[in-house]
Amino acid sequence: VQLVESGGGLVQPGGSLRLSCTGSGFTFSRYGMSWYRQAPGKERELVASITNTGGSTNYADSVKGRFTISRDDAKNTVYLQMNSLKPEDTAVYYCKVTLSFMNYWGQGTQVTVSS
Repeated sequence: VQLVESGGGLVQPGGSLRLSCTGSGFTFSRYGMSWYRQAPGKERELVASITNTGGSTNYADSVKGRFTISRDDAKNTVYLQMNSLKPEDTAVYYCKVTLSFMNYWGQGTQVTVSS
């Protein structure tokens, strides 16, 4: 199982970024996917999740209305569209999949929101 995130970077407050996470080594379309983030000195927290069908999504209160999670099973990829970014969104963002009660994580992608 491998998850590879991309799309992070430096953005000004109010800006946008789209993160991507491509999975391999498992049947992507069968599993729900999640995005987490971890800021320096803080615990890793759930940002958003999506079911295997894409029919249901869930968001942390801090990102509701600003972030959108989606998936493209043809590309084995889950996305996180982040709009109206704030300095407090600065963190390393990780995607995660749970297979047979085991969690698999990507290497993370850094998002920095600063002027």
